[in-house]
Amino acid sequence: MNPTHGPLQGKVAIVTGAASGIGREIAHELARGGAAVAIADLNAEGAQAVAADIQAAGGRALGLAMDVTDEAAVNAGVARVADHFGGLDILVSNAGIQIVNPIEEFSYADWKRMLAIHLDGAFLTTRAALPHMYGAGGGTVIYMGSVHSHLASPLKSAYVTAKHGLLGLSRALAKEGGKRGVRSHVVCPGFVRTPLVDRQIPEQARELGISEEEVVSRVMLGNTVDGEFTTLQDVARTVRFLAEFPTAALTGQSIVVSHGWHMQ
Repeated sequence: MNPTHGPLQGKVAIVTGAASGIGREIAHELARGGAAVAIADLNAEGAQAVAADIQAAGGRALGLAMDVTDEAAVNAGVARVADHFGGLDILVSNAGIQIVNPIEEFSYADWKRMLAIHLDGAFLTTRAALPHMYGAGGGTVIYMGSVHSHLASPLKSAYVTAKHGLLGLSRALAKEGGKRGVRSHVVCPGFVRTPLVDRQIPEQARELGISEEEVVSRVMLGNTVDGEFTTLQDVARTVRFLAEFPTAALTGQSIVVSHGWHMQ
């Protein structure tokens, strides 16, 4: 890492759900680009560990606990980041979970939890970030969508609904924020081999009545062009590209990163 001369030098980013998985890789990638990065996660110890790794590599980072469904916690966390680093330029709303069940067995509590983390969390962090971005003359908000922002799969009703909802939020923000220099985007990965995805394999095998190998080869990778999982690096580099993009030409757009699984 040589963050002192990167294209994001002087920028400040918050990445939610960044103690592990996709969020962790995004935090490291933005730091490699020169940004100061706040790692926000329910797992405060994990967030601080990621921040320490970035600092050890020569970057600037801050780890903090944040429940993205808690309005007060979000407002306080965003204010702390802006105060600590002197502003806020980039928000990556990445925090998310997965629950797999057919609709008739999907509990209302699980439904509400899914939408709270994915949609309420995106709204609350965006609302808290915007005054800092507007005050500075601009910024970039990137939502972590999914291929399921554009299509549906069985057993994922709440997830599909939430990820579709992010497209609407991003497009509304693009319209509102454009005149004030704020851009918005949705990054839509295919299946990324993280613990979140690994947990789905036996769950889907059980619900669909097929083997775990078939879940991987047919359900997860069957429609890709190369039979490959989307990688953490694929997603993180796309986020960095959008964070660095110099104009509003791509605002309101979703970028699918899926090895050809879904094409727009």
